[in-house]
Amino acid sequence: MAKVRKDSKGRVLHKGESYNRIKGLYCYNFTDPSGNRIFIYSRDLGDLRDREEEIAKNRLDKIDLYTRSRSDLNYLFDRYIATKTELRSTTMTNYVYTYDRYVRNGFGKRKISDIKYSDVLMFYNSFLEKGLKVSTVDSMHCVLHPAFQMAVRDCIIRINPTDGVMAELKKKLKGRSEPRHALTIEEERAFLKYLEKPENERWKSLFIVMFGTGCRVGEIIGLRWEDVDFEKNTICINHNITYYPRHDNDYKCEYRVALPKTEAGIRTIPMLDKVRETLQKEKAYQESSGMKCISEVDGMSGFIFFNRFGMLHSPSSINREIKRMVDDHNASEEVKASREHREPVLIPKFSCHITRHTFCSRLCENETNLKCIQEVMGHRDIQTTMNVYAEFSEAKKQEAFKQLNSRNVF
Repeated sequence: MAKVRKDSKGRVLHKGESYNRIKGLYCYNFTDPSGNRIFIYSRDLGDLRDREEEIAKNRLDKIDLYTRSRSDLNYLFDRYIATKTELRSTTMTNYVYTYDRYVRNGFGKRKISDIKYSDVLMFYNSFLEKGLKVSTVDSMHCVLHPAFQMAVRDCIIRINPTDGVMAELKKKLKGRSEPRHALTIEEERAFLKYLEKPENERWKSLFIVMFGTGCRVGEIIGLRWEDVDFEKNTICINHNITYYPRHDNDYKCEYRVALPKTEAGIRTIPMLDKVRETLQKEKAYQESSGMKCISEVDGMSGFIFFNRFGMLHSPSSINREIKRMVDDHNASEEVKASREHREPVLIPKFSCHITRHTFCSRLCENETNLKCIQEVMGHRDIQTTMNVYAEFSEAKKQEAFKQLNSRNVF
């Protein structure tokens, strides 16, 4: 008959359990499916047995205990990203950049078996408290969530600790953060009028084309003269320019040519008269002055828009210029409106992407065919188009009822 083993309190120890009287530690050891000997320690026998039950349950569920106990989040992400061979290079670069910047050197060093829902929630909250935008945190979530989901499918963890975290955050932030809206017609006209000032002349063509085509900023930066067909009165969007740090040089941003964001992004856009006229004037000016873009990216050249050094613009430089012009306009407009005893027409802060959203709103105001709007905007999902259209429709609904009131229909 086997000898009964007991601890210092006389409690019977189960198979695999032992007690070190000198150190005061309980130990449970077992062999994992790979033949590795695993040892679990605790000062409390009850706690040890709770962990034994979890181990037994994990073994029944075929959870990989060895990998689970040793892998950190960095290992998981690197393994996940290595499987995403179908990603475009720009998307891959963006994922790696986001992870390396916000996760790798801190949260990424934690063991995946120790990360709980509340840990992820607190991690995301810490960035919001530092003033980071919800959209940036959402970008992190779009990287972490599928990585953890892969760990669930690989039987390394049972549940995904990122499930529902963004929904919880957005629920808490509801009412505190305003969604980004398109510029009103009045605000758009005020901005375009401000471009007439001599100091803004070199930016005029760029912003008129941005507001008049609804192109993404990377598509605008990458626009070449050969993409513009004045005979057919169209602009062909078949590529864009990205500006990101690369795998081999994480401190320096580089330009690269890539396909549009989605397959639907490859499209042909008819030119509005103002866009056509602006591009014709820009072409004539460049030919007469001898000015041209000297940048060459992945074999492509002949770009339409460039800075005073003949180099391509970066998205951040365009956003800085928008901020400068908006601030200057608002400051002068407040003074002017005060002198004229009227309400000032102030332009809200906006970014490059709002020019696209604004164009889409103007299109919705004049076109009811959602399929047409989707094709012009290059939306892959019709739901994206419908969301913009729904926002516009709500505004028109309010306007329609105001008109009914003014006409005394009832």
